[in-house]
This record gives sequence, structure tokens and C-alpha cells, in this order.
Amino acid sequence: MTKNINLEVDNDGVALITLNVTDRSMNIFTPQLAEDLQAVVAELKSRLEVVGAVITSGKKNGFMAGADLLDFVTAYDRGLTTQQAIALVAPVAKALREMERCGKPIAVAINGLALGGGLELCLACHYRVLADDPNAVVGLPEVTVGLLPGGGGTQRLPRLIGISNALPLLISGRHISGAEALKLGVVDRLLPATQIVEAAKRWVLANPSWQAPWDRKGFVVPGGAGAMAPNAMENFSLGLAKVRRDTQDNYPAPTAIMSAVYEGTQVPIDKGLSIEQGYFGQLLAGPVARNLMRTMFINRNAARKLARRPPAIEKMPVRRLGVIGAGMMGAGIAQVAAAAGIDVVLIDMSQDAAEAGKAKVAAGYARDVKVARSTQEEANSQLKRIRPTADYGDLIGCDFVIEAVFEDRGIKAEAFQRTQKAVKSFPAQFVIASNTSTLPVTGLADLWCKPEDFIGLHFFSPVERMSLVEIILGKHTSQQTLARAMDLVAQLRKIPIVVCDSPGFYTSRIFCAYIDEGMSMLAEGVSPALIENAARQAGFATSPLAVTDEVSLDLQNKVIKQARADELPERFLRIHAQPVVDAMVSIGRLGRKTGGGFYDFIPGQPKQLWGGLSALFNVLAAQPDVTEVKHRLLYIQALESARCIEEQVVLEAADADLGAVLALGFPSWTGGTLSLIETVGATRFVFECDRLADKYGERFRPSPWLRERSLEASPFYRVANVSEEQQ
Repeated sequence: MTKNINLEVDNDGVALITLNVTDRSMNIFTPQLAEDLQAVVAELKSRLEVVGAVITSGKKNGFMAGADLLDFVTAYDRGLTTQQAIALVAPVAKALREMERCGKPIAVAINGLALGGGLELCLACHYRVLADDPNAVVGLPEVTVGLLPGGGGTQRLPRLIGISNALPLLISGRHISGAEALKLGVVDRLLPATQIVEAAKRWVLANPSWQAPWDRKGFVVPGGAGAMAPNAMENFSLGLAKVRRDTQDNYPAPTAIMSAVYEGTQVPIDKGLSIEQGYFGQLLAGPVARNLMRTMFINRNAARKLARRPPAIEKMPVRRLGVIGAGMMGAGIAQVAAAAGIDVVLIDMSQDAAEAGKAKVAAGYARDVKVARSTQEEANSQLKRIRPTADYGDLIGCDFVIEAVFEDRGIKAEAFQRTQKAVKSFPAQFVIASNTSTLPVTGLADLWCKPEDFIGLHFFSPVERMSLVEIILGKHTSQQTLARAMDLVAQLRKIPIVVCDSPGFYTSRIFCAYIDEGMSMLAEGVSPALIENAARQAGFATSPLAVTDEVSLDLQNKVIKQARADELPERFLRIHAQPVVDAMVSIGRLGRKTGGGFYDFIPGQPKQLWGGLSALFNVLAAQPDVTEVKHRLLYIQALESARCIEEQVVLEAADADLGAVLALGFPSWTGGTLSLIETVGATRFVFECDRLADKYGERFRPSPWLRERSLEASPFYRVANVSEEQQ
């Protein structure tokens, strides 16, 4: 018995080893667990009456979820060397190797998900029985946080199922079902959960002298290893080319995985494990792993668990949601709400318009059924929850309402007036939100009878696929209203960030900075192909000219005019982008909706850059270096994010980074806009922005506030302990 492991020996001499990491809802590989495992293995070896062991989990929600990333995420900030980073994972690798070579057969009864270090523990066992349960998935997802498996995963998995089968799993990091795991040979049996321990025990008793195949003399990796293996060209030469194409060399982990597998499978297992640890240390000591772990795992999970929610306010789930506006956004909100089990009142100006909105929802559910994301029965049930209507009085009884009409203050004002007139008897706890991307929330709240109950909810299109919601606090928004809005976002299975009212809030500000910089370069004579390809090479989800076509150039024209009408500071007037907007609008090339913008949209053909761009904007013969173009696109958004922190539009760096990556497709390898500044180094970033300002305009000039932070080496992220609830 240790702190995290219970050991019981039955009358047959089989030890049942139950993992139960204390103070954790899920088993994870902590340093203490590695130490405890070594102690248990030593006991197994010393007790002569023990003939073998079965390992299982004492947790009801799974077997093991892997390593504790909180032990890893600060490695880069602490300045750990590769060797020091290796030391963080070496005890786990040592414990698993000692278990594997303890001289007695060890089987594992996997009662739920086994991911990362959890699956590595299973691979170090001699026999694997997995529960036949949809939740019992296995995988090595370390690549998704910028790492590779450090407990033997890159060595044991290829030796078990062959390199051709192992590499795709390692490079993608995807979870696989029990049926697929059995087919590939990752597990040996798939049985009902009630039978797995007994089946594992029977195998132990039947195989008293078992050892891992790779510890037997003459072992050969299935399918071969090294340059002369039959699939070497496909696995490594072509595989590396595909990885470089997909990652643009921004993500080092996939390449490191391929190197660890290629080198490690040609030598004995112990040498292979050493090679794996070397590559692991290099990754952990680098910034990309820090960025991915911090933003895509720790911060995202903290947001999902409502880390910003005001405490001590009772949760009030939404039972009936009103959605005003049955267009694309309103229908999308209704779709995800009904799918989450919420009854929806969907309102538009006429019954036909409301019915058309519900038809959009039905089409969305039909697509889900077609790709097996949902059953027809589930789709029918969800659709029944939506009530299309033109009567604002039907909002009576709703405990939350989202206005999602056209982005025009006058149209929104009319919707609020109709609502207030029809439902004067709303209960006191009623909350109303505006789905707006640019209109100041405080100004909209002035149109509502109780501004403290008013909040902004900025959904992103398409609503059913985009995971983030930007919550905007007006000047008078109460903490209770914020709490209720966050509860609704969680019900909709979305991830919230919280920002304060400002022109463009947060995401629209940095989005406009991005597309404006693309258009500014076009006006300067930079090749449109260079602009677009540089964005893709930097890792942006969508290039600036392409995404502008999607949102349309006439909308950009309206936003510029509105900024002038509101007498906003010069930075918001987008002067450097206006010549391109004006030129495109004047010739009617507004984007996808008109069949052509920067790109041609010809039915049945892939979209292509419009051939007339070079002549219209006088593309120069001498072009800038691609790195310069990438830096302009990256740095202008990072600089605008820093301004949002300075102006207290965004109060937490995590919200800024999550908003950039999840809503706008900012390259995830950076960790987000503020993490990019920390990766570059604040001093270097300020220097580069000054250089860009001297060359391209004052929009790149850092503020005195940012200069001072850079001199003080003040990071955007505070170094603090993160509780398990934030993981």
C-alpha cells in the first residue's frame, strides 16, 4: 500500500494493483505516482508468493488521463535546459521499464479512457484488456500540446503494431475506440467492464514466464524498421514531406516524433527509450509546447469550467431561450440551444421568416445525421424544441433572450422596443443579450429598461462549429447578469471569454487589424499571392484576403463609415485599408456573396485569386521577403491585443489568447497574440514594432505602456499555481 496505489494478493498469488491518485478526480502521472509505482514493483519482485499482477484503476471515470501538464507548462518560463526537462519525465519512464522487466507477468484491466501516460503504462504491461464502453478510448495525444510521449509511447507502440500503424496515431494524437484498438492490436481483448479484471487474472495465471516481445532475443519490429523497411519511403520520406506541408515547420513535435520512431526502432528498446527522452526534453524546453499547453489545454479548460464566473452567485440554468432574429446567426444559436436541451422561441418579422429560420436548423440537424454526429430520433427531438413565431408576446416565460438581428443600431433598437412592449411582465431575473460584433454594448443597453440586465454575447459563424463566445460587459452590466450569461454559454457547450465594452470589443479589433494589414500590403503593391501564402505559412487558419471575401467588403465599408460617424480615434478609422475597400466596392467585387471579391467564386471550381488584382493595385516587381509579410500579419494583431490589455478591454491574458486562437484562427503554435509577444520577447517585440512603424506606419508604434513593460520584463501571464479545477 502506498499513497496512490493499493496492492492486494489473492489466494492464487495474483496481485491486484489499484491506481487511485489522491486528491485528483482522474488518475494522472504525478511524480509521486511514479515513485509509488517503483515501490510497488520492488514489492512484487521481492514477494515470492506473488506470481504476477493485474493493474486497474480505482477511479470510476476512467483508467488514467496521462501526465500532469502543470508540472510541464512552466518549464520554458523557468529556463529549463533539455537535460533538466528530461529529468521531469525520466522517473516515469524508469518506473514503467522496471515494471515491464520485473520478471513476472503483468496484465492491465483498462476500465475507461487511457490517454498519454495512461496508455504508455498499459503498453508497458504484457497483456491489455479494455472495457467495451464508448467512453473507454485510448490514445497518445501529446502532439496536440507540442510534446511527444515521454514514457515509451514512441518506442513500444511501433514495436507492438508496426510503424505504419503507429505513426498516424502518434502524429495525429487522435483517440481511438475499443474496436479500433483491438483491430490494430493496441489491446488484446475487449470485454464488458465487469469481466476485464477476471480475464486479466486468467491470462496472468496461464502465462507465468511471459516477457515483452521486444525483450526477447531476435525480436523484429512488425513490418520492419530503418531505411530498408518495405514502407520506409511512405512512412518517413513522404511522411515527413506531408508533416512539413501541414505544419509549415511551425510545430516541432510531429517531426520529433518521426525522428524518435525512425531512430529508436533500429536499436534495442532501452536505447530507443533514451532517444525518445532526448527529443521529449528538446520539446519541453521550447516555447511551442509551453504555448500549446497553456492556451489549448490549461486556459481552455479553465474557461470551459467558467473560471471567470463571479463566485457566490447561484447557478440558474436556462430552460426557455428566446432568440430574436431567425437569420443565419439566430438560427445557429437556436440550433445549438435545442441540441443542448433548451426550449427555444425563435422570432422574426413574419411567421414565414421564422419558419425559414427553423428550416435552416432542420438542415443543420440533417447534416449531423448524415455524418453520424446525431441520430434521426435525436434530430427530431431537438427540432421539436424550437417554436417559430412572429409574436413577441411568445417571449413571456423565457428566462433569457438573445437578440440576433442585423448589425444595425436602429434595427436592434426596434427589436428591443417590440420586446419591452410585448412582455411588460418579465420576471426580475430576466436577462437580455445582444449578439453584436461591433456595436457598443453600453449604448445598446441604454435602449433597454434595465441596463444592468443587459449584456453582449458575440457568437461566431457558423455557430454550430465555432467553440468560442465573446461575452461583453456594458458599463452597467451586473455581476449576476454576467454569471447567468456564462451559465448559458456553458449550457451551449461553448467556451466563454469576458471582455469590457469598447469599439470593436476585443476579437473584432484584432480581426480588423489582420484584414486591414492584408489590404494595406495590397495597396502598397505586395503580390496578393505572397500575402495569402505568407499567412498560411505563418499558420493562420484563413488568409486575410480570403476571409475578407467571406465577411464582405461592403460590410467593411459600413464599419469604416460608422467609425467616422462615432468620431473614434484615428487608429479605428482604418485609413491604410480604405483605398482597397473603396476600389473593390466601386467595381462591385464585394466577396463571395457577389461571386467575386479578391477571389473568383465559380460554381463547381476551386476559388482562385482574381487575376485583375495585380493590375488594379499595381503589384510591384520587387517583393518583400515572406518573413516580413508574416511578421506584419502576426505583430499587428499582437500589438492590438496588448493595447486591449492596456485599455482594460481584456482583463486576463488567457482570454486574449483564447479569443485570438479559437475565434479568429490565430496560429495556435504561438499560444495566441500575447503569448506570441512573450515568445518573441517583449524587448525584441517592441524593437521590431518600431522598425515596422518607421517603414509602414504609426499603427505599428508601441505605446509608452508597452515600452515600460518590456523594460521591466513584465510578463502578461502571472506565475501562479493552477488548481485541478482549471485543468
